[in-house]
Amino acid sequence: MTPPDSPSPTRPPDPALLPKPATFPQVLVAVLWSFFGVRKGQAMARDAVTIKPHHVIIAGVLLAAVLVVSLIVLVQIIIRNA
Repeated sequence: MTPPDSPSPTRPPDPALLPKPATFPQVLVAVLWSFFGVRKGQAMARDAVTIKPHHVIIAGVLLAAVLVVSLIVLVQIIIRNA
């Protein structure tokens, strides 16, 4: 009998069964869909397992900066042509 404070013997999970981490383009697509507020439940569940939170933060800040710069450039073009 094993003492109560010893860890129970468990096998490590099979690496083939673990989900592969999301690539940066997959993270960008997930963040872009979240900007629109549209996401399928199955894709969201997959992303919750494969995407790390700091990747979402980096992609969100990057895409938000691209959006702001794009809007500034668009306004400058409109003002210049007015």
